[in-house]
Amino acid sequence: MSDSEVEEKIFSLFKEFMMGIAKFEELVPMGGTFLNGFQHALEFLQRPPIDKSSELVKNIIQSNETKRVKSYIEAGCINTDDGKHNITKLQSCQLGLHDHICKGKGILNELECLLEDVRGAMQDISLFQDDDLGERLNEQATINDKEEIAMPYPRKNEVSDYAVLMAVIYSMIKQEYMMQERVVSALSLKLSSGELESYCLMWSLRPYIDEEIIGRAWKLVH
Repeated sequence: MSDSEVEEKIFSLFKEFMMGIAKFEELVPMGGTFLNGFQHALEFLQRPPIDKSSELVKNIIQSNETKRVKSYIEAGCINTDDGKHNITKLQSCQLGLHDHICKGKGILNELECLLEDVRGAMQDISLFQDDDLGERLNEQATINDKEEIAMPYPRKNEVSDYAVLMAVIYSMIKQEYMMQERVVSALSLKLSSGELESYCLMWSLRPYIDEEIIGRAWKLVH
């Protein structure tokens, strides 16, 4: 293959890589919906019973002590149908999140394969005899601290920037996936409201993702 053909191949791989990023981006809000659904269902089931130590509450109960009110209080102030509905919701949300993680893992594997293909293509092009490039790609693809991620500076050989940019974005996506995987693995009926709220917040904040970098990558596609 000529240098121009290899360059075209690398750009094609870059576009395919960004399509994979788009697929992962589509999964995130859907997973967030399942996580929020799990949170709401669990908070309903964990709702504390009526505080009977309150004089006001005592008077209200005594003045309205019908069979229906009495059975409701004995049931922990949870309507039977509502309880069943929220248990079912918990189960469906957990299944949805596990499916989300499986799909995310599949996309991550695809991105890794595309990155490897670009590494191989870079070795075939005579214009890029940069001995440090492979090392830089490995470093960017395995970075664990977002603050250490360095965008490539503009260079004469632009095609090498595509490769390094892919490694940078792959590192971010991998870290986010690992966070999501840990969140889903931690879900249980014993979770406190505070813990679950923190998980939902981290999911929505996406702390490992730098939107500016991804935005720059999309501009290269168009």
